[in-house]
Amino acid sequence: LSKVGVSQQPEDSQQDLPGERHALLEEENRVWHLVRPTDEVDEGKSKRGSVKEKERTKAITEIYLTRLLSVKGTLQQFVDNFFQSVLAPGHAVPPAVKYFFDFLDEQAEKHNIQDEDTIHIWKTNSLPLRFWVNILKNPHFIFDVHVHEVVDASLSVIAQTFMDACTRTEHKLSRDSPSNKLLYAKEISTYKKMVEDYYKGIRQMVQVSDQDMNTHLAEISRAHTDSLNTLVALHQLYQYTQKYYDEIINALEEDPAAQKMQLAFRLQQIAAALENKVTDL
Repeated sequence: LSKVGVSQQPEDSQQDLPGERHALLEEENRVWHLVRPTDEVDEGKSKRGSVKEKERTKAITEIYLTRLLSVKGTLQQFVDNFFQSVLAPGHAVPPAVKYFFDFLDEQAEKHNIQDEDTIHIWKTNSLPLRFWVNILKNPHFIFDVHVHEVVDASLSVIAQTFMDACTRTEHKLSRDSPSNKLLYAKEISTYKKMVEDYYKGIRQMVQVSDQDMNTHLAEISRAHTDSLNTLVALHQLYQYTQKYYDEIINALEEDPAAQKMQLAFRLQQIAAALENKVTDL
């Protein structure tokens, strides 16, 4: 929202070469914004300001909010489509998501955690906040695009709305609340219900067995054999293993399924080969 003013040139300047003329215009461009830097004063200065100055600031703020609502209306269908594509229960849910959410439910039952809010937070942190919000705020992670700062600011507002929809906490809004929260005050309850229905729908799906999950992972691996660097992925996994080596070894030695596959012994072999780690071999 800016306008560019260019002062008039003498008539003889019209004879300049095209390149010189362009450079001259570039030097004399002046950008004007709706909000002046002096409007963002601290609280002490604002109290000492004149009534006329405060009214002017208020008018500028109202113009700003009006334009925000106008832009929001233009983008609303796209935002709704995003929520529906991510959270619609009718869409196919990847087996990995069902398998992992069931694992979280099993862990809650195993440790006698009956607070539904805790389980909700586990699932929210593992998928919506860990994956979708990251993609929303950084589309260049998966698309070869340049994100303009204006687009980045808009995506941050949508990402914050998505985060608010994934929480069960009710936010009481007032006139002093941030504008990004006020923008979607009407829609947030609908979005929250979509998240609840999404989690409920996954819980009601047919369980994914260990064999089905292994088959699915094998298919994914074959499909992307040439596009993924497995050595880099294995190295990153091993760095995590190094950090919690003793805990992982103890857990593998106590787990019946891991005992059958001798996973603790295999991990010790890998550690001995990579860094001459002292093992029980």
